[in-house]
Amino acid sequence: MDNTHEFVEELHERQRKAEQNEKRQGKAQANRKLPNKQHSTNK
Repeated sequence: MDNTHEFVEELHERQRKAEQNEKRQGKAQANRKLPNKQHSTNK
């Protein structure tokens, strides 16, 4: 029983960390990303 409980706790922790990383890297909010820079030839 302890092993199952520990496994579930670790799983939830990993899911929480993955969600935070997605927010920090902008994957969760693609509309807030800055547009790419244009090349200097587009004058």
